Amino acid sequence: MKKFKIKSGDTVRVIAGDHLGSEGKVLKVLKDKNKAIVEGVNMIKKHTKPSAQNPQGGIVEKEAAIHVSNLSLLTKDGQATRVGFRMEGDKKVRFAKKSNEVI
Repeated sequence: MKKFKIKSGDTVRVIAGDHLGSEGKVLKVLKDKNKAIVEGVNMIKKHTKPSAQNPQGGIVEKEAAIHVSNLSLLTKDGQATRVGFRMEGDKKVRFAKKSNEVI
């Protein structure tokens, strides 16, 4: 099982690629592809056929996946930080390496 330092619900900043500097909330992590879907980042236009749910059809804008290596976790004060793991008692927790606080 792959271990990711970014989970769904985290706030992240894009640190490389076309969307450099964009920030958003992680909606979903795709573990098999090493990618994550971030709210409002890497928007694509998808052409949809008319269906029962969407009788009109047309062009829908949605988020595409972005590689996790291009994402950096943001702390509560908005700084990008790397993530580490440590044991607190008998629990394994993530912590921000910049501020040493538990995420």
